[in-house]
Amino acid sequence: MFMKSKIYYLIYLSTAAAQFSKDDLLKLLAGSRQKNIKLGITGMLLYKDGVFQQILEGPEDAVKSLFATIASDQRHRGVIKLLEGYEAERQFPDWSMGFCDLNSAEAAAVAGYTPFLNTPLTDKQFVSNPGVILQLMLAFKKNVGA
Repeated sequence: MFMKSKIYYLIYLSTAAAQFSKDDLLKLLAGSRQKNIKLGITGMLLYKDGVFQQILEGPEDAVKSLFATIASDQRHRGVIKLLEGYEAERQFPDWSMGFCDLNSAEAAAVAGYTPFLNTPLTDKQFVSNPGVILQLMLAFKKNVGA
């Protein structure tokens, strides 16, 4: 879908100012996908117990600008940039915004699901070792047939 080149990525964690219903999440996702396609951004969004964890990848300026918008969005609080860097190619090339609600029955049905996924996304093992987050997201991508 997108050309391969040196790609910038950023992973962040934030807390929802108010709990999101399934409908709220679907509306957020629809709007994000449209915006991300225009900006050339791909990635994945995980949601669990009011906490968002997202990886954004694409042109550096576009990703940084989108992250600044997210950080100032009143629906988020406690936005923490966990990891950023460059990859030789996109990890989520066909996902304008892949999504998984880790509280859903569908998440539990994904091959490779483990009780580890019941760990809060704000747990110190995630925050102190952001590389684990990238591995978690890549595992989800692999197991949902992307």
